Amino acid sequence: MVKLIPENKQIILFDGVCNLCNSSVLYVIKRDYDNKFLFAPLQSDIAKSITSDYKIDTNKVDSILLYNPIKQKVYSKSTAALQVAKQLNFPTKLMAVFLAVPAFIRNWVYDYVAKNRYKWYGKKEACMIPTPELKAKFLM
Repeated sequence: MVKLIPENKQIILFDGVCNLCNSSVLYVIKRDYDNKFLFAPLQSDIAKSITSDYKIDTNKVDSILLYNPIKQKVYSKSTAALQVAKQLNFPTKLMAVFLAVPAFIRNWVYDYVAKNRYKWYGKKEACMIPTPELKAKFLM
């Protein structure tokens, strides 16, 4: 299934029931002027295929993941978020300066937000259903 992903695209895997995650996906879509990203909820078959290939336990993941098929690499937590930001337009791409901060510090902050995301932002009953205009950007 992973072989079906176009090589010029990267896939952002996200918690489909998390309101913060869904808002973040919509933020990226609005700023992805070069159409670099596709999206898939962690609960989807494509996400299960990618996480299985890279031996990632999704029961222990409270993070977005960024899959780059060209580099054959999966980024997680703050590194994934900053790698995405780096590829968006100004001013969002300025966030990439935080890649200079050691990952253990960045991930401490990331983990704190991730641990509280449902309490602060809420949770949906089911994964977000994209509008017809956005459907082509989502893999299920």
